[in-house]
Amino acid sequence: MAVKRFEDLLVWQKSQDLAVLVYKEFINLKDYSFKDQISRASVSISNNIAEGFDRKTNPDFIRFLYFATSSNSEVRSMLYLSERLNYLPKERTIELIEKSNEISRMLYGLIQSMK
Repeated sequence: MAVKRFEDLLVWQKSQDLAVLVYKEFINLKDYSFKDQISRASVSISNNIAEGFDRKTNPDFIRFLYFATSSNSEVRSMLYLSERLNYLPKERTIELIEKSNEISRMLYGLIQSMK
């Protein structure tokens, strides 16, 4: 059965969940530029999946899935930095990084299935 809406993609759903978690974790952070950057990057993951899906061609969708992958890598890099800056405890950082890694695996799997 073909997916008809981006909302049905599990990777889009998990990306939305990650963005919500990022927003909640950093809501009270006073480093506004850090908070803004990680928040925007986290939202870009699911937005790129959605935008690519509605391009209706596999090459375009794959291109946007790579954009989503890049945004996800940015979030993960910032999560490592957040631990070093003591914005998050190590345990919470690890949990969020694991969610990001899961999304990466799903994105790469989707890309491979479309090639």
